[in-house]
Amino acid sequence: MEFEFQILDFLQTLHNPVGDALMKGASFLGNGGILWIVLTIVLLCIPKTRTTGIIMAAALCVDALLCNVVLKPMIARIRPFDVNTAVQLLVSAPRDYSFPSGHTAASFAAVSALYFAGEKKLWKIFLVFAVVIAFSRMYLYVHYPTDILGGIFLGILCGWLGCRITNSIQERSGN
Repeated sequence: MEFEFQILDFLQTLHNPVGDALMKGASFLGNGGILWIVLTIVLLCIPKTRTTGIIMAAALCVDALLCNVVLKPMIARIRPFDVNTAVQLLVSAPRDYSFPSGHTAASFAAVSALYFAGEKKLWKIFLVFAVVIAFSRMYLYVHYPTDILGGIFLGILCGWLGCRITNSIQERSGN
């Protein structure tokens, strides 16, 4: 765990007013998966992208269950700011557990759902948002690097599962 604090403490040396504002904004976009929920709703409203929206919705639901209902309470990892209390947070202290990063998992669930749905351009555009959101969680000292890696892995798995679930239901219903 020491190497993780070395990374987080190094990121603290990068703080500046512009970076702080950007990272707080990026993290805000991931709060409650709001960016991904809005994108899902938009995709669901457009007939051409409705299936992609369904895949994203399925991926985000699987992610919410696995991340927030199963893994976080089961692993119960304390957040870095609770260990190193000398760090002054720029955001409100999250009250749930640290592993995996929910912001990261939802972001990568959405992006990988776009990828598995065959959205050749959209997934690349939103991958940038996902990476910045994930990075912001370390910059803001609310997640360890391994929380982020766990969130990436879980998110990709959930994106794949969302696609598989949707395709399975569509095949059974004859669509």
